[in-house]
Amino acid sequence: MNVFDFLAEAARRWPTRKALRQGPREIDYATAERLARQLAASLHARGVRPGDRIGCLMHNELDHLLAYFGTAAAGAILVSLNTRLSPGEQQHILAHAEAKLLLHDAAHGERAAGLGPPLPGGALAVARAIDDGRAGSSPLPLAGADAPAHLYYTSGTTGAPKGVVLTHRNVCTHARAAILELGLGTHDTWAHIAPMFHLADAWATFAITAVGGTHVFLPHFTPDAALDLLAAERVTITNLVPTMLNLMVKAPGAGDRQYSLRVMLSGGAPIAPDVVRRILATFRCDYVQTYGMTETSPYLTLSLLSPALQALPPEQQLLWKCKTGRPFHGVQLEVVDDDGRPVAADGKQVGEIRVQGATVTPGYWQNPAATAAAFDRDGFLRTGDLATIDAHGYVDIVDRKKDAIKTGGETVYSVEVEHVLYAHPAVLECAVFGLPDATWGERVTAAVVLRPGSVATAAELIAFCRDRIAHYKAPKEVRFLDALPRTGSGKITKKALRDGPAGA
Repeated sequence: MNVFDFLAEAARRWPTRKALRQGPREIDYATAERLARQLAASLHARGVRPGDRIGCLMHNELDHLLAYFGTAAAGAILVSLNTRLSPGEQQHILAHAEAKLLLHDAAHGERAAGLGPPLPGGALAVARAIDDGRAGSSPLPLAGADAPAHLYYTSGTTGAPKGVVLTHRNVCTHARAAILELGLGTHDTWAHIAPMFHLADAWATFAITAVGGTHVFLPHFTPDAALDLLAAERVTITNLVPTMLNLMVKAPGAGDRQYSLRVMLSGGAPIAPDVVRRILATFRCDYVQTYGMTETSPYLTLSLLSPALQALPPEQQLLWKCKTGRPFHGVQLEVVDDDGRPVAADGKQVGEIRVQGATVTPGYWQNPAATAAAFDRDGFLRTGDLATIDAHGYVDIVDRKKDAIKTGGETVYSVEVEHVLYAHPAVLECAVFGLPDATWGERVTAAVVLRPGSVATAAELIAFCRDRIAHYKAPKEVRFLDALPRTGSGKITKKALRDGPAGA
């Protein structure tokens, strides 16, 4: 069980099927396998040996996918670098991983050359490495199923980034489960729009390849470019973070294009029901909410409806589609209280999600303390996400444990308030968080970006919330911003709002 097996098998079964397409460049599966083997041979010629770590600094593009498979073919471990991090942050990751060399695309050549400490193998353009490689008749030895395949470094919002280890077994098990859950096949075209350095998108590198589907790529996200790609490439399925989807469905003319989507997935953060309604109206396809973590390869739940729920009227179905969902295939999931006891399955009592399964990381790279802290005494991974669970087994996240707001002796879950704000016609984006308050302990605060051409006052938005939820939950303060701060994967980061000028 090795991730390279997916590409090798696809090349055997569908050698002439179009595998990767980016603009005028298009290659079939036989060519993709040959190029990946050439990359592996090139790495080996530069001293890379099984178990070595290989950094990867690339935008979404065809060669990025080849880097995933070529590194695996060399028996090495790919270290996916967030392209939006500062040079110092990227240096820290490469040093912590003790990377042998750094692969990069043309856009990152200058940055890659300047990263240190010095890498034994230096910085190497992927295109050049592929061209230099000569795939020999004897393939390089592949790593075993329980050997690390990838290191993904967390965003570090609560401290220094940690390197999440994912084994070949983790990645392959997840890919096969996703194929089963989502009915993936040769008919599917996947759009790599969310960052390929992040698992919100990277998992499809393996699952779509395993079924002989087609990959298309968007190196730089803008709402219009993403919408154009979906239409022009007749994309059938993709996964986007809610911030991307929100901007796309609110773009002028978003619903005027001819799409071929059969399902749109969202993940990486909770999504407001109003945005889901717009997704359904814009793309005229099914919608599935996903939830997961880097530590779990990533999916833990999907909001796929059971046969009983599919029989409900459309508006009731939407309520379930907007939930976090039921457990992903092969995942053991529980919602527990502070003592580790399962909460009542009534859709009301809140607890923390904990999980076990073959897709769960064995731990963090060279960090036994963080690994020990992540798992409870029963061997479950604690997610830090607070949720309810209902009689159908569907969970619904109400907040991150660290983002819950304690105000006047009450607990306010920021997601609930955000959902209300997103229903206001003037709101483009929002984030709700707590700030210290001498009277209330914390005050509910909202950062809001208005839609172009729209006008709203703080008092208007506060009154809008107070009309729809309990008064103590409504923001006591609204701050208008031109843009919300994001992590490299595109998710809104509330820590930056709490710590930055808006939190001063």
